[in-house]
Amino acid sequence: MHNTQHPLGKRWQIASLLSPQANEALAAFPTILRQILFNRGYASDAEARSFLKATPAFDASPWQMTGMASAVERIVYALNHAEPIAIYGDYDVDGVTATALLVQTLQALGADVRGYIPNRFDEGYGLNLEALDSLKEQGVKLIITVDCGIRSPDETAHARTLGLDLIISDHHHPAQGELPPALAVINPKQPGDNYPDKDLAGVGIAYKIAQALLDDRQQTTDDRRLSAVSGLPSDFLDSLLDLVALGTVADLAPLTGENRVLVRNGIQSMRATQRQGLFALANIAGLSLPKTTATNIGFILGPRLNAAGRLDSALAAFELLTTTDVMRAGQLAQQLDVQNRERQGLTRAIQEHAEEIALREDPHALLLFAVDADFNPGVVGLAASRLVDLYYRPAIVGQMGDEFTRCSCRSIPEFHITDALDQCTDLLVRHGGHKAAAGFTVRNENLPALKARLKASAAEILGAQDLRPTLTADAEISLTDLRPELLNLLNYLEPTGYGNPGARFVSRDVKVKNSRPVGADGKHLKINFEDERGITHDAIGFQLGYLQPNLPARVDILYTFEANEYNGRTTLQLNLKDVKGTGVPD
Repeated sequence: MHNTQHPLGKRWQIASLLSPQANEALAAFPTILRQILFNRGYASDAEARSFLKATPAFDASPWQMTGMASAVERIVYALNHAEPIAIYGDYDVDGVTATALLVQTLQALGADVRGYIPNRFDEGYGLNLEALDSLKEQGVKLIITVDCGIRSPDETAHARTLGLDLIISDHHHPAQGELPPALAVINPKQPGDNYPDKDLAGVGIAYKIAQALLDDRQQTTDDRRLSAVSGLPSDFLDSLLDLVALGTVADLAPLTGENRVLVRNGIQSMRATQRQGLFALANIAGLSLPKTTATNIGFILGPRLNAAGRLDSALAAFELLTTTDVMRAGQLAQQLDVQNRERQGLTRAIQEHAEEIALREDPHALLLFAVDADFNPGVVGLAASRLVDLYYRPAIVGQMGDEFTRCSCRSIPEFHITDALDQCTDLLVRHGGHKAAAGFTVRNENLPALKARLKASAAEILGAQDLRPTLTADAEISLTDLRPELLNLLNYLEPTGYGNPGARFVSRDVKVKNSRPVGADGKHLKINFEDERGITHDAIGFQLGYLQPNLPARVDILYTFEANEYNGRTTLQLNLKDVKGTGVPD
């Protein structure tokens, strides 16, 4: 078995120095910020200002999306004729927030609307025939999908035979050459779509639908006019941005382009939210909402909202985000917090068992593959993620049922997992996803052939590569440079996260004054460093506790610089990403 105490050595990559032209073009900014901007691709004054202010670089009109005009026309018809509408979402945070957003928008416009989120365990991902039949029986006339549906041609055709109108809004990659036969398909990734930003999350696309619905430009002819729009508060759209921030960050959509604008404004909206459920959830997680960051969404709020759909039904998360009842919000937040703790324990157990299965079969596997009848399908993706973190290999973990096996995949930048699955279409019942994450269903009799083919694909693509995680850093600096003013500059980069990482620095030949393992089982590392002027700096290294016994007296460190709030006191600290003895090559 691999010893998790000694993860793989990491490669350090320090960005090359900014060019003289960029240095001149960015002269208005402090030196260190110039380098950080250059590393992120902003080499002119105007681009840099636009990025730091998070102003969109283009007029992102929702009408540029293929299908938007016909979708809005059909929704307005449903509103004007009091037709029952269903918003059909997915059970992750992106799907739940997108469902809540459109349900609230349509309710505000006086619609007869309900949210429908399939149960992961009984129904699986995306559109399914039984749900469509049941919604039809309830009298629903129009279904709008959010965060799902782009790879459901058969279900879409079934809706049509039932006489249901279907609008599909999704951000996943469409299948090659095949779009579902819906009344309208809204997805910037579809061929020929003119929308400039292709990276919106499902909730971002739901927000664009809300934007189009409330846009004066579509209020043209009498039969399409929505009288209810004029009665809405002027900041109604802004009040939905907290949902957009939650879903976008939790779904790991890149925090660049329009997502950066939406999430930055969404975090402002969250800090002053009127949403009972968010108050309750932040409260139980010990999070101060007025100080929320994208990191808090990713590590604190997102996992709790996700826990409902992973262990039971995501309807609890949907209700939490839409309820106005304080008592109910408190109960639901408590429930999600308990489920999140349970989910953490399950993930650990499944990850350890999956690790055992994958490595027993092939200790040198380039792709880790583990399925078991007892695995909880709600957390197999998280277990796969952990395996990727530990081994830096693509990992596939799944639950084997009587007839079908359903798997979640996580990958590394060197291996496009959805492309690999596309090569196996003949063996799969269904599949879909992104470059780094995907899911699929396979008949049990095809499982051995599928596993062999995916492993062969990994061997071909990854066989000759030196597979180690790469840590990138923005600049090499001295610990003397770590002042509060630097932290103020770094705040302009927010929201940071996937696609827009926080600034990382390297400092060389630093003296270790003292160090100790902290946390459960000494998993983390607390260090006190001393710089060349004798000034000391505190540092925390999460998951780096195993380094403590063999720390040399002088080290090179790669870290982020942050404020640490504890018991009402704020101190500056280094958040270590890696530590190596001075002189050890990068």
